[in-house]
Amino acid sequence: MLLLAIGLPVAWWLSRGRSVFKIILEAIITMPLVLPPSVLGFYLLLAFSPQHGLGKWLQQTFNIQFVFSFQGLVLASVIYSMPFMIGPIKSALQQLPASLSQASYSLGKTKWQTFVHVSVPNIKPPLLTAIVLTFAHTLGEFGVVLMIGGNIPNVTRVASIAVYDSVEQMDYASANVYSLILFAVTFVMVIAVFIFNKYQLKSPVE
Repeated sequence: MLLLAIGLPVAWWLSRGRSVFKIILEAIITMPLVLPPSVLGFYLLLAFSPQHGLGKWLQQTFNIQFVFSFQGLVLASVIYSMPFMIGPIKSALQQLPASLSQASYSLGKTKWQTFVHVSVPNIKPPLLTAIVLTFAHTLGEFGVVLMIGGNIPNVTRVASIAVYDSVEQMDYASANVYSLILFAVTFVMVIAVFIFNKYQLKSPVE
């Protein structure tokens, strides 16, 4: 939900024209796709450490600690999965005919009204794909969340880390259960997206 709230307006802004600043921002957003998760997790760990810079300021000013906390887990997941949300939405918005927005503006609608009532309804399949891929990717993330969130039971131990713990302890039965659950949830979600997108493509254009 956080990524959807962040990704929609950012993708819309990036899809409208090009500038040096937008290119740099898009490159930063895309970096998690090519960086090893451990590298990204390491720099997030340094950035939000209570002993340094931003992390120290947040701790002293707002008593907020992102390192080894659930909040840090959410923050790391948002940063790491952001390109999976923004990329498909941005591409879909760029492919929309300009005439749709122009017709909306000619009827007196603002840019925001046009975005909400015209652009978003016309990118339903890519939007759903972005949401599901982002959720599935976040669900299975391991390296980044382990680096910044640690492995604290009932606080930051997520399913992928539970699988790793079970394998380390040679508890293959538990690892198999966790893995099957993750596989089943992800598979069902992906199949549902394919079915929805196929139905949307066959539906008549309103």
